[in-house]
Amino acid sequence: MDLHEALYTTRAMRRVESTPIPEEVQKRILDAAIRAPSGGNMQGWRFVLVDDRAVVGRLGKLYRECMTTLWDTIYKERMAEARAHPERDESRDFEKMYSSAEWLAEHFPEVPLVLLSFIQHDTSGGSVYPATWSAQLAARAEGVGSALTSVFFLRGDDVLDILEVPRDEGWVFVNCVTFGYPKGRWGVAPRRPAHEVAYRNGWGGELGFEIPEPLWKPGAD
Repeated sequence: MDLHEALYTTRAMRRVESTPIPEEVQKRILDAAIRAPSGGNMQGWRFVLVDDRAVVGRLGKLYRECMTTLWDTIYKERMAEARAHPERDESRDFEKMYSSAEWLAEHFPEVPLVLLSFIQHDTSGGSVYPATWSAQLAARAEGVGSALTSVFFLRGDDVLDILEVPRDEGWVFVNCVTFGYPKGRWGVAPRRPAHEVAYRNGWGGELGFEIPEPLWKPGAD
C-alpha cells in the first residue's frame, strides 16, 4: 500500500465485523508497533493483545461505563449544544462521532481483537503513542480497521485488575485500540484545513500557504 494512502485513510473505524483476525496479521501489526521510536530507546512499554471472549467482554462492560461517564461529564455541554442546534455542521459532526462511539460501546464484546498499551513510571504515555499509531497504520495495510481510545483512564485500576497487571511495578495504562474488518468504507476523513489550525514561527503567525483540499486523493499516484 502507498504510504500516503495509509496516512490519509487510516481513520477511526469503530464499526467492525466480529470475524477473527488471523495470527499472521496480528504478528505484522505488533511487529510494526514495536519498531516505532521510543524515548531514550528505553522501550519501557508493554502491550497486551486480547481476543479471549470473556476478557473482551469484561473490558466491554468497563468501556460502556466509561463512555457513559464521558457523555455525562466532559462532553455534556457539547452534546447539549448539538442537540439544541442540530442544523449546524459541527452538531452533525458530533452526532456522527457519538453514533460511532455508541455503536462500539454496545458491540465492544464482539470486537475480534483489542490491543492495550502500558508504560512504566510515565504518566504522560508519550513513548507509547508512536507505537500505537504504527500498529494502526500496519492494520490499515492489512485491510483491518482500528479505533484508538484512552477513555479507560477513567477506570485505569480496573483495567490493571482485569488484565492482571502487576500493581507494584509502576505500570500505567496508556491507551486501547480496537481492531476488526470494517463494516464501512475507507476514505479521507474530513478535517479543518491545515492552514486554519497551524501557525509559523509563533502562535498566530501567518503560515504562508493554504491547503484548501487534501493533497492526496483516492486514485492519486
